[in-house]
Amino acid sequence: MVMFWVSVLAISMLLYLLLDGFDLGVGMLFGLTRSEASRTIMLRTIAPFWDGNETWLIVTAVVLWSAFPVVYATLLSALYVPVVVMLAGLILRGVSFEFRNEAQRRWIWDVCFACGSLAASFMQGVMVGALVEGLQFTDGQYSGGAFGWVTSFALLCGVGLSFGYALLGACWLVRKSDGPIRAYAHRAIPVLASAVLAFLVIVFLHALLKHLPIMHQWIDRPYLFVFPAIGGVAALVLARSILRRDDRWPFRLVTLIFVSAFGTLALSFWPYMIPFAITIDAGAAPHSSLAFMFWGAGIFVYPLMLLYAVVGYRVFRGKMGLTADHHQGSGNAHLGKIGSPHPAE
Repeated sequence: MVMFWVSVLAISMLLYLLLDGFDLGVGMLFGLTRSEASRTIMLRTIAPFWDGNETWLIVTAVVLWSAFPVVYATLLSALYVPVVVMLAGLILRGVSFEFRNEAQRRWIWDVCFACGSLAASFMQGVMVGALVEGLQFTDGQYSGGAFGWVTSFALLCGVGLSFGYALLGACWLVRKSDGPIRAYAHRAIPVLASAVLAFLVIVFLHALLKHLPIMHQWIDRPYLFVFPAIGGVAALVLARSILRRDDRWPFRLVTLIFVSAFGTLALSFWPYMIPFAITIDAGAAPHSSLAFMFWGAGIFVYPLMLLYAVVGYRVFRGKMGLTADHHQGSGNAHLGKIGSPHPAE
């Protein structure tokens, strides 16, 4: 039963990284675009998805709270500040998305949308970096203080994940749009991919120099290098698809790179929920609680959520109908008129 909820947690986290990752990336690229028409089109590409994507963050938190309460309490104690900043960024994004259409000074909400996207992305990377480097524990209790997570490695991971999300967002724009936005995204992909590659090299060297405990996991478990190898092959194919200006494959390949990175970290942490302090069994709720949740949320609610997500992305597959007359108004006035998607790619 514990393994079932570990699997649910892992799937939910991965879905959040991929799905909310691309619309956070679009939000950051949105802030670098000066054209009002281009910004409106960028918002239209994520309008049917963005609020549903954030559902997976809620699912992750609920699973942690109910199935792994010790882990939930410990993580909030250690990462309270970055969690609050991340949630504030996500709230600011949502408010900005809805308010910019009615505001007279729309630029304020445009800045808020971009800043909220950046804050949420950066703090997620910081939290991952803090967990990889290891939090300070004494007698099984977190003892690092409110800012114990602030290290150069964690901040570097925050920057790296922001670049990664921006790369995912650029690939999404290439997949979903045409015209100037597609051209803009195609130009951005090589720059962002180079930044992500540089980040991975720097992080690896940083881990070697600081002798991080996670490095011992990689040495003891050489099969973990299968995932970076898959990511490396995906990166080579990505470079080829960029040169060919392909619209479909960049998003799939960057998704595969994210999956390989997630798999590497997940198996590096095993059997810990918080490396290297709380194991899966030590952090799990009693078996009776896990079983009770399984017969309701586990076999009914969670599969229905997955089905809803699949159907939603299936309905809005292909490039969106973003013709010129769709953005000649102001702001988000036409965001509700998404139009019929083109046939499946």
